[in-house]
Amino acid sequence: MITFDRVTVRYTEDGPPPLRDVTLTVEEGELCLVAGRTGAGKSTLLRAINGLVPHFTGGTLHGSVIVDGRDTCRHPPRDLADVVGVVGQDPLSGFVTDTVEEELAYGMEQLSLPPTVMRKRVEETLDLLGIAELRDRPLRTLSGGQQQRVAIGAVLTSHPRVLVLDEPTSALDPTAAEDVLAAVTRLVHDLGVTVVLAEHRLERVMQYADRLLYLPGDGRVVNGPPAAVLAGVELAPPLVELGRLAGWDPLPLSVRDARRRAAELRGRLGEGTPPAPAPAPEPTTALSARKIVVRYPGTVAVAGVDLDLQVGQVVALMGRNGSGKSSLLWAVQGSGPRQGGAVTVTGAAGAVDPKNLPAHQARRQVGLVPQTPGDLLYLETVDGECHQADQETEAAAGTCRALLDQLTPGLPGDRHPRDLSEGQRLGLALAVQLTAAPPVVLLDEPTRGLDYLAKRQFVSLVRGLAAAGRGVVVATHDVELVAALADRVIVMADGEIVADGSTAEVMLASPAFAPQVAKVLAPAAWLTVDQVAAALVAEREPA
Repeated sequence: MITFDRVTVRYTEDGPPPLRDVTLTVEEGELCLVAGRTGAGKSTLLRAINGLVPHFTGGTLHGSVIVDGRDTCRHPPRDLADVVGVVGQDPLSGFVTDTVEEELAYGMEQLSLPPTVMRKRVEETLDLLGIAELRDRPLRTLSGGQQQRVAIGAVLTSHPRVLVLDEPTSALDPTAAEDVLAAVTRLVHDLGVTVVLAEHRLERVMQYADRLLYLPGDGRVVNGPPAAVLAGVELAPPLVELGRLAGWDPLPLSVRDARRRAAELRGRLGEGTPPAPAPAPEPTTALSARKIVVRYPGTVAVAGVDLDLQVGQVVALMGRNGSGKSSLLWAVQGSGPRQGGAVTVTGAAGAVDPKNLPAHQARRQVGLVPQTPGDLLYLETVDGECHQADQETEAAAGTCRALLDQLTPGLPGDRHPRDLSEGQRLGLALAVQLTAAPPVVLLDEPTRGLDYLAKRQFVSLVRGLAAAGRGVVVATHDVELVAALADRVIVMADGEIVADGSTAEVMLASPAFAPQVAKVLAPAAWLTVDQVAAALVAEREPA
């Protein structure tokens, strides 16, 4: 169905090619998972399938990409629209109509299909993806999971034989992600659609994949069965890391397979439990929020929430899409709407409510990095952003650049922020916010687009902020990140807090929020591979 024949892609003559001499074949009806480090070339690979590379991205493509018998060099994306459907990372940005039914019909209108055919296909797609009740809903009122399924449906109505998905679960809570992946696997098994899917959170997808294309970042593509490829690469989900630690061969790709083989490992761990965190000194409150209320037309996003954050504490804020997490963060920071309640931040300036301060002073109390860090970046160079941050916060010249070098070393100062990777943009936006030295830092979905190694660096970064005395709140759907990072977990639903406790207490009490290691080793209270590794080392050491 898809054939790459000695494909090399170059965007500049002197720069390294993201794809170098790639030869591979994806068969009809396969679910092919694409993985690799941030910036390794995954998006280039996906865009080559429907001709966006090189027709719209520029650069040069040597070799050939053949999709269903059509050469993408001779057929631009418009000639492949009936064969290849593409869904990007942000479905909402790709919608062109107002309602679900209109969006499902739009692609067929562009192909000039008869109205009777269009009506039939819309009904079939609504039923296939389980979104019939959403037919008349405005697209902007849908949850993240619903938007993702509508975006997939909008390309399916054209009956493509190939579906290309770029991080389809990156912005979804665990339950919504399962719903989307269930719909995708149904397309593969029931309709024979060929799916090529790029994803950083391999733990969500790898058990469904027939093939793994791994991009190590040097232009090559390692191609093979998922278990075989993952055995030899450094980028691996927790389940694979646990399998390596336990010496399992072949490596398990699902919790079910791992549990069947984990009896011996559970026996070695015995009745032991992860060491409890060292008792903290007398806690000092960094932020106190009382009775926070946020309303939008027709809905209450935050319904009288109380929140306390201690100095040096990392709190994870979790909950399904639309539960009110982002609204709460913006209300606490002071820039977002807040119809009720009060916030008190205790810092060098005393006890203040950031909503009552000018923006440049509020940043010195609470720093917020939004879901899309690029929203904070508006100048043309990295150095320009750093210089502006120093000026706005009256910090010493070079303060922001020094912070950036700690977070993302070696970033060229003349690079445009839009040309940075997701991880680099996050580092720059965080450096801009930290230049103001706020005692409280709020991070909204900070690991979207980050690979496992980048997440490890992020964990170290946030731990460093906490050790320096800052209180940190991380709103995220990434349960593996929370297991490795958070001291405390708060779960929101319908604008209210429904759970609040230690990381182990909250995560082990809910199957939806339990990390992979906890599912494999239950009922023991292990959360991460690092905890298990430390316990096994202690087991081998002499008493």
